[in-house]
Amino acid sequence: MSSNSAYVAASATPAPALSVQEQILRRRPVQDAAPRFLQPVENGGVRLLILENISQQAVSAFRTLGFHVDHYTTAMSEKELVEKIPSYHAIGIRSKTKITSKVIAAAPKLLAIGCFCIGTNQVDLNAAAAAGIPVFNSPFSNSRSVAELVMGELVALSRQLFDRSYELRNGIWNKQSKGCWELRGKTLGIIGYGHIGSQLSVLAEAFGIRVLFYDVINIMPLGSARQVPTLTALLSEADFVTLHVPELPETTNLISTQQLKEMKKGSYLINNARGKVVDIPALVEALKSGHLAGAAIDVFPSEPGSNGAPFDDKLNPWASELRGLHNVILTPHIGGSTEEAQRMIGDEVAQALSSYLGYGSTLGAVNFPEVDLRAITAEQGTQIRICHVHRNKPGVLRQINEALSPYNVEKQYSDSKGEIAYLMADIAGVGKADVSKLQELIDATDANILTRFLA
Repeated sequence: MSSNSAYVAASATPAPALSVQEQILRRRPVQDAAPRFLQPVENGGVRLLILENISQQAVSAFRTLGFHVDHYTTAMSEKELVEKIPSYHAIGIRSKTKITSKVIAAAPKLLAIGCFCIGTNQVDLNAAAAAGIPVFNSPFSNSRSVAELVMGELVALSRQLFDRSYELRNGIWNKQSKGCWELRGKTLGIIGYGHIGSQLSVLAEAFGIRVLFYDVINIMPLGSARQVPTLTALLSEADFVTLHVPELPETTNLISTQQLKEMKKGSYLINNARGKVVDIPALVEALKSGHLAGAAIDVFPSEPGSNGAPFDDKLNPWASELRGLHNVILTPHIGGSTEEAQRMIGDEVAQALSSYLGYGSTLGAVNFPEVDLRAITAEQGTQIRICHVHRNKPGVLRQINEALSPYNVEKQYSDSKGEIAYLMADIAGVGKADVSKLQELIDATDANILTRFLA
């Protein structure tokens, strides 16, 4: 990737027709002066590549803000991205598109990546940071949707709704109560008591369910929920176990043969978190033996790349065996797939991307220092903003401040995260010739990764 890129911003007043724009406009100073949005010098506009079924409201908001948007409703392969991405300044994806180091290396203009979902494991975060590219996501916007899905699965599993519905659709009347239970008085074990787990806790108690939870940190419970000290303690007490943890090396196969043996006979397992946190072949054996009474799985180690693609043994070697089990709910990664959740995710990620492209703010970035300054306004005509991404090493600030010394520095803020550092500075009394000179000086510093000028 090119080590330096200069950009100059043109004045624009975004229309407050959509919630994304309304949120962005709240960042204006009290005098309500119009902020100025980034426009690349070399082609006159910011180009966004948006993939998968991202909220149309977010796509419309980008266009209203003056960005050129190309939107494709499907994911792209690595090969397709390498061919497509060189002309774009930002990309928005969901969970199916993979942004690898090879894709990043093929994107000389890329400034930002937006993941319109909870996770960011589909992006090589280290490669993006090393190239000066912040990655934004929406970690909490679909919390309610996932929590409600779990409640629906609890009812469906305990009453064997999927099996009875399938039988009746095939003309078989099979009214029975054996193995069917009320939720009231049962125990729900929540693994991971974050935004989703805690909301689920409240909903479950409203059903008369006793709630236990296990988390690696001590958390104040909501309602009457109780934290247990070990995973084993939770598994041995819970009638239902539900997972709400990220995909990390330490959570891979968090639930495997030993943990399934520790669960109560006749209990149920629900995974709406990440596909690799449950050892599915071990789960299949626990279900076939009758040790578990049922399961609900919404996420899988390998998932089809598009709607309509087969979910078969070529994708996961145990797929047909899992599909043939009774009282097992299998859904195609729909945990946060509600219109409300997708709208909120679209608003949040679109705001983060627009703020970075237009103002340089990295608030909410998962792989980058979080730095923010108030937007430069149209009235501050002689001010420019420098957004300088550099390697975190001694002496950089001295070099930058020497370059800025002929000018009045109105505001300056910097922070670092690991090997990457980010500096924002607003300086006054700068003309076009000064921008070119400053660009040359900053490009010449040995730690420079990427530098943008907003003017």
